[in-house]
Amino acid sequence: MEMSVEIVAHAPAFSMVAETAADMAMREALLDRAMGPMRRKKSSEKLRRGRRPSEGLAFVARDASGGVVGTVRLWDVALGEGGPSALLLGPLAVDPSLKNAGIGSALMRHAVAEAARLGHAAILLVGDAPYYGRFGFSAARTGSLAMPGPYERHRLLALELVDGALDGAHGTLKASGRKLKAPAPTMAA
Repeated sequence: MEMSVEIVAHAPAFSMVAETAADMAMREALLDRAMGPMRRKKSSEKLRRGRRPSEGLAFVARDASGGVVGTVRLWDVALGEGGPSALLLGPLAVDPSLKNAGIGSALMRHAVAEAARLGHAAILLVGDAPYYGRFGFSAARTGSLAMPGPYERHRLLALELVDGALDGAHGTLKASGRKLKAPAPTMAA
């Protein structure tokens, strides 16, 4: 007699939580695995360098053992010189071994909902329209906006959390978030 056993693959259990300082090393290692070393040369990185993520808008996905398996952060930017404020999302990354498990989608939905709850008016990102379109992002409102440095114009996408938030917005995005504190100088003994 032959027995057949059906194996059902389940998505890994994960939880989304606010990022902590203790997550930094795991987050950086995850970003290196998911995006490679060239990630530090992207135009978006120029807006993040030396800054802290927007208050309350940095999240990680943890697996059952507490490991970081996903990350997303949002950053404060100004839309052009003296323009209105907005958020820049990125990077969004998931451990490559867990692609298609729903972690990236869950992080996106959580980040967008929290940004709206905190009263932000718009989110921009540089990414693939087919992926980010399902969260409401498109290039329809970014034609008068630009990123610093090289980028592909059709990949600059936006989501208005408040209708009309991008009306009249133009110019190059500029970092406007909280700066990282410089490390205190060490005293020689």
